[in-house]
Amino acid sequence: MLSKNLHDAINAQINAELWSAYLYLAMSLDAETKGYKGVANWFYVQFQEEQDHARIFMNYLNSRDVKVTLLPIEEVPATWDSVLDMFKQTLEHEKKVTSLINNLAYIANEDRDFASINRLVWFIDEQVEEEESARDMIAAVEAVEDNKYGMYMLDKELAARTYTTPSPLATAE
Repeated sequence: MLSKNLHDAINAQINAELWSAYLYLAMSLDAETKGYKGVANWFYVQFQEEQDHARIFMNYLNSRDVKVTLLPIEEVPATWDSVLDMFKQTLEHEKKVTSLINNLAYIANEDRDFASINRLVWFIDEQVEEEESARDMIAAVEAVEDNKYGMYMLDKELAARTYTTPSPLATAE
């Protein structure tokens, strides 16, 4: 049985994942407004991923026969000074999400809830990838930031990014 503490924390995590989705959607829209359609695509894929992360948690609560409680999503920023600022905020945000996921794992460990620990391993691995991806994007933008052609080429490259359904959802369908 899922403890009340972990149940509440996972419901809060669902809200955090949906807030993350909303943040990345705002970044996508701002990038598109600034003429960076590839950057907009990159953030739109992030938006889709975060929605699926929330769905994975929802499915998990449902599988444990406990209620999913959707909480209000707080407002997110709407504009950024630059593409670099977007990716820097992405890294800081993903570090925060990592700490939230680690907290869930801590609670599950304290509860000796091995099923929850097992589910959270996927998210722990995912967060390593999310932080690495954000750092890579910061490095890429810094490398071409003052070069209009370089930024144009990077934007074109990011336009090719496609969405892939995360494995916990792909296997559930």
